[in-house]
Amino acid sequence: MRNNIAIRLLICLLITVGIFCIPQTCPMHVSAAEEVDVDRHLTGDREDSTNIDDPGTADSPEDLADLNIANTVTITYDNGNGQINGALRILIILTLIAIAPSLIVMLTCFTRVIVVLHFTRMALNTQTAPPNNVLIGIALFLTFFIMQPTIMSVYNDAVVPFEAGELDTQEAVTAAMKPIREFMYPLTQEKDVATFMEISRTEWDGTLDSIPNLVLIPSFIVSELRSAFIIGFLIYIPFIVIDMVVASTLMSMGMMMLPPTTISAPFKILLFVMADGWNLVIVNLVKTYF
Repeated sequence: MRNNIAIRLLICLLITVGIFCIPQTCPMHVSAAEEVDVDRHLTGDREDSTNIDDPGTADSPEDLADLNIANTVTITYDNGNGQINGALRILIILTLIAIAPSLIVMLTCFTRVIVVLHFTRMALNTQTAPPNNVLIGIALFLTFFIMQPTIMSVYNDAVVPFEAGELDTQEAVTAAMKPIREFMYPLTQEKDVATFMEISRTEWDGTLDSIPNLVLIPSFIVSELRSAFIIGFLIYIPFIVIDMVVASTLMSMGMMMLPPTTISAPFKILLFVMADGWNLVIVNLVKTYF
C-alpha cells in the first residue's frame, strides 16, 4: 500500500517538474498574421461617428431619453433595377396574407355579396342550409369575378413596374390604390362622403382626387351595407307574403298551435326553386357592379 502511494507521489512530482521545464526548453513564439488597427471604429471603416451628439452634451432629461444613434437601415436591390430578394419577397407575401381578410372586406364587393346571401338564407328560413362555409366560398369567388378588372389594373399598373424597378414603394402603393379608388367611388353615395369629410373637417370640392383614403374607405363600407340591406329587403317581400298567407289559413282552420313557419318552409323552397332563385339573386347582384 505504501509503495503504491509513493509511486503516485513520484508521478505527480515528475509531471509538475515537466510543466515548469517545457517553456524553458521549448520556447514558443506567437506572431499575429496581420497587424490590428487599434484606431479602427467598431461600427465600421468610416471615420464618421454614429453618434448624433457628443457624449456629455445633454442639457435636459428629454435629451438623455432620445436615442443618440444615427444608424439607419436601407433595403435596395440591384440599384433599384432587378428582382426583390427571395427572403424579402416572402416577408411581403406573408404580410399581405395577414391583412388580406381586412382588405377583402373593406375594399371589395365582398360585404354586399355576403350580406345579400345571408338575407336570402334567412328569407328561406332554412337555418343552416346552405352552411356558412358554402356562403363564404360563393361570396369569395363572386368577389374575385367582380374585382377581376380592378385586380388586373393593380397588377399591370403597380406590381409589374415595381418589380421592374420603375416605381419605388410609395409610388407603387399610390398606383395600386388608384384602380381600387376608381372602383369604390361610383358605388359610394355622396352623402356618406360628405358626412365623413365633415367629421374629419376636410374640405371637399366634389372630385375623387380630393377624397383621402381614410374617408373614402368608411364611406364605401357604409354605402355597401345600405345597398345590401335594401336588396335583402326586396328578397324578403315574396317570402313574407307566403308566411302571411299560411298564417291566415291556419288561423281560419283553427290550427293555432301549429307553427306557421313549419308549413310555410316547404312552400318557400318550392317557390324559390321554381323561380330559379339562386340564378336571379346572384346574377342580378353581380349586375349591380357592371
